[in-house]
Amino acid sequence: MASMAAPVPFLTADQIQRRVAEIAEAVAADHRAPDSEPLWLVGALKGAIFFLTDLSRALSAVSTRPVALDFVRTSSYGAGTKSSGEVRFLQDVEHPLAGADVLLVEDIVDSGYTARALLDHFAAKGVRSVRLAALLSKPDRREIEVPVDYLGFEIPDKFVVGYGMDHAERYRHLPDVRIVEEG
Repeated sequence: MASMAAPVPFLTADQIQRRVAEIAEAVAADHRAPDSEPLWLVGALKGAIFFLTDLSRALSAVSTRPVALDFVRTSSYGAGTKSSGEVRFLQDVEHPLAGADVLLVEDIVDSGYTARALLDHFAAKGVRSVRLAALLSKPDRREIEVPVDYLGFEIPDKFVVGYGMDHAERYRHLPDVRIVEEG
């Protein structure tokens, strides 16, 4: 494994929280429901955990629609800094979601393979709707196009950590997003 230099600040915690609040407003506007059916936020573990948590809290401040949470876990990185392009499902949701409105919450969309696999996975479950919220997008890395319905930030093709994202299980705990340069 190549050595990694210390992460360099890129997006502050305040910038992230402001954008999460804006995304929550947009999600709430698009997911009004005449009934009491919950909007299911499905977080892609482990990277999306902080974004999912903050987004669910921000939604409770701007919407009366109930929110329910569940998780999936996939892998396409291992200990590397580039996606392998092969998406492995490690954990599926626990709740049956047929007929539900689902908001897939991702930390980052780069190649598009994981997001596409997850969107297809939920469509096959017979959900009423599935949309994608991603904190970050790297369009320069995109190999297959996927619709990102709610986007936090578009970023250059740099490896980032913090706010749930890691390198070999390090840096997830950081409250901001930082760039890690290989050295």
